[in-house]
Amino acid sequence: MVNTELVIHLDQLNHLDGKPNNCGDLVKIGILTISDRASQGEYLDEGGPAILEFLKEAILSPLEVYYSCIADEVAEIESELIRFADDMDCSVIVTTGGTGPAQRDVTPEATIAVCDRILDGFGEQMRAISLQYVPTAILSRQVGGTRGKCLIFNLPGRPKAIRETIDEIWRAVPYCVDLIGGPYIDMDEGVCDSFRPKDARRR
Repeated sequence: MVNTELVIHLDQLNHLDGKPNNCGDLVKIGILTISDRASQGEYLDEGGPAILEFLKEAILSPLEVYYSCIADEVAEIESELIRFADDMDCSVIVTTGGTGPAQRDVTPEATIAVCDRILDGFGEQMRAISLQYVPTAILSRQVGGTRGKCLIFNLPGRPKAIRETIDEIWRAVPYCVDLIGGPYIDMDEGVCDSFRPKDARRR
């Protein structure tokens, strides 16, 4: 469980200076929480802050992090994903919530609708990771894909499940962003041992 007293409040934008001696470029990342109740203020969003905490710990590059919390509505999710990717020029968008089999869970449909390409490995690997912890991981419909030079993928809604998943999945993210023409994301390898071929590394 994320201790919300220790988490920076997620405004629409958080600028995080790069860590000393980083060799990365400025990267813009969108965090999109999808929850009817959180968007209406019925409870505190803990998923978005959990993602932000990972970004703060693992990425050495300077960051601009955009955040939004919206309801489980396909049109609204699509619109926000497009805004982050096209207007805000995000290189990565991470969503949390709305990936199960319930009628209101529509995040995968919205993600697929705005992506140019679907990267099936993201959903496959996230379910494989979660199955180590809960048998209900087979009910997850998480997907990942690209829209232009932006990578978009869906995470679970609970902070514990987010960290179990993103810590592993992000190992492939920096090189994926390289391949689609995005900025170089420098990582703290002690937190997230990301993979790049030797000839694609800056150090």
